Amino acid sequence: MEYPFTKIDVQILKLLEDTIRTIPDHPVKGIQFKDITPLLKNRDTLEITKRLLARPLRPLQADYIVGLESRGFLFGTSLAQDLHAGFIPVRKPNKLPAETISVTYQLEYGSDSVEMHKDAIEIGSRVIIHDDLIATGGTAAAATTLVKKLGGVVVGYSFILEIEALEGLNNLEKGVPVYSLLKV
Repeated sequence: MEYPFTKIDVQILKLLEDTIRTIPDHPVKGIQFKDITPLLKNRDTLEITKRLLARPLRPLQADYIVGLESRGFLFGTSLAQDLHAGFIPVRKPNKLPAETISVTYQLEYGSDSVEMHKDAIEIGSRVIIHDDLIATGGTAAAATTLVKKLGGVVVGYSFILEIEALEGLNNLEKGVPVYSLLKV
């Protein structure tokens, strides 16, 4: 879904896009890594990003924001606060201290696994999945699987950046709104 952008928002988004840098051949040759750390470093772009991310998510009435390791934690917790929701981390294997469930998924350059605490979500809970960007959609799809295994309902996806050429939205749950601030 498209954000309800004003003319000023479009100018602000251009500033955000210009702030994100591309690191060639990271983490492997051929990958053009989108680095949001310059956006985080600047107090104004940090605040603007937080506000723009939260705006369209309010009507979804989420019980939880699920943040994907690790950059999804950065705005996931502030989204949870802004939306009066809880925050649930999805982490790489063996990082969470209590009993977990796990799923393995494909990346654009290999495979990986993620975990969530078994007691993280109550049946019927409304969940928004957030990460800094969506590329192939593998991590967000894996998080969707974890949420559904625990009986949660994914009511939205939130990303700062969508890499359209990799068609990651095709791997997300159909009919669930997806909000991406920027598309490259």
